[in-house]
Amino acid sequence: MRGADAPVKSVTAAAYRIPTDQPEADGTARWDSTTMVLVRAEADGHTGTGWTYGAAAGAGLVGEVLADVVTGRCALDVPGCYDAMVRRARNIGRPGVAATAISAVDAALWDLKARLFGVRLARLLGVVHDAVPVYGSGGFTTYDSARLAEQLGHWVHELGIPRVKIKIGESWGGEVDRDLARMRQAREVIGPDADLYVDANGGYTRKQAIRVAHAAADAAPAWFEEPVSSDDLDGLREVRDAVDADVAAGEYGYDLTYFRRMAAAGAVDCLQADATRCGGITEWQRVAAVAAAHGLQISGHCAPLLHLDVAATTANLRHLEWFHDHVRIESMLFDGAPVPTGGALRPDLSVPGNGLTFRQADAEPYRVA
Repeated sequence: MRGADAPVKSVTAAAYRIPTDQPEADGTARWDSTTMVLVRAEADGHTGTGWTYGAAAGAGLVGEVLADVVTGRCALDVPGCYDAMVRRARNIGRPGVAATAISAVDAALWDLKARLFGVRLARLLGVVHDAVPVYGSGGFTTYDSARLAEQLGHWVHELGIPRVKIKIGESWGGEVDRDLARMRQAREVIGPDADLYVDANGGYTRKQAIRVAHAAADAAPAWFEEPVSSDDLDGLREVRDAVDADVAAGEYGYDLTYFRRMAAAGAVDCLQADATRCGGITEWQRVAAVAAAHGLQISGHCAPLLHLDVAATTANLRHLEWFHDHVRIESMLFDGAPVPTGGALRPDLSVPGNGLTFRQADAEPYRVA
């Protein structure tokens, strides 16, 4: 068996800040760049790669706090490495930056393990789905009508993705008329057969979110993400009970308890989880099990190429988010990045690990840490 008992030789991290292709915003935030923290884990001549999107400080945290507790452990014992990192992060606070750093290291270790065995990561975990559905995600509030139509039309009519998402809740719910107009434009662009998703990023109040959903009935949104703050579980449940669209949330979960509370509260129709935040592939699998125990499906938030393999092995998967920023970055910086066909991604089972090769030279101009 290749790689049997191979110890982790090193764990390193770097941060890269990539400008957006134009200014972007949702209902509650604005940004003009995206930072990727990339981790490499080495053992027995093989390198595994994982990453997260967040503060560049995560790269320093990997080197200062996490690398020592992983280095020297058997590279096959990824859950043990994960538990050791969680314990080490106790006194610095696990949620937030620490969780993103743990997530990136965990993903790198799973990629490394699959490469040590010479198999695709999805095959190592156990394939359930040959194809993983995706939904196009962008539709930022900074887009004018021409850019919105171009993006949505590309996803639906060129790539064949039958579900797309736009941002609403502009200015913390202060631009409802524009929100409604953009939903109606989106429906016109994508036609009657594609699903329209909307994401308020917690920008509305409870009853405002319900009023918006009812007013947008002619646009037929099928998915209402974070209509109110994801911390307001009672509010999410109130909106869920009052609207036709599926209510979704969970992207800000940093540990298993967060997802248990959300699922137990009956707050969502679909539980979202982000493997670059919640604890990597190890914890994402546990979150999926919590969702299944509550009769829920799970959807991967952003970072579609990092989620692809674990998504293909998750029975209660609904889909992955084909998020504009991360798709652009992952296509820029990795060889082997797949493109959806027929509304789905398909892992190439003939290549090992996550199937990707990081292009260091292309990334170097963006390095910040």
